[in-house]
Amino acid sequence: MPSQPVPAETDDDELPAKPLSADEARRLRATLHQVSPLAVVGSQVAAGVLGALLAWWFTGRAATGWSVAYGALAVAGPAALFARALARRAARGAAGAGWLGWELVKLGLTVALLVAAPRLVPGLHWLGLLAGVVLATKMYWVAFAFGRRQR
Repeated sequence: MPSQPVPAETDDDELPAKPLSADEARRLRATLHQVSPLAVVGSQVAAGVLGALLAWWFTGRAATGWSVAYGALAVAGPAALFARALARRAARGAAGAGWLGWELVKLGLTVALLVAAPRLVPGLHWLGLLAGVVLATKMYWVAFAFGRRQR
């Protein structure tokens, strides 16, 4: 039995989007919880410190703990600069402008900090450094997963 052709989706199948009025947009914003960028950076720092202490305790090597802490710092430091820059731009009414530029600065600083790690961290433990980077980076996901609840 031959199969029936599947009709192609068209734009006519979609419902028209109705713009929100100012009052509707205000009510929608009131129901959404926004995650503070500084809270995300704080959680990155906390995860880095906790991870560093646990790594030091499990391995008995201070260098491993410092490597984890430095990896988290390589992510949290540039993220703090990024959050501060965007907050200042938002205060001036230019929230969206310059976002990509600051994101590139953040990524560039992170890469520079990671490249400098062998010279700055005595007895660098590469796996510890990677663990710190992963811990701090995953805090974005944690903030998104648990911080975006409705009021």
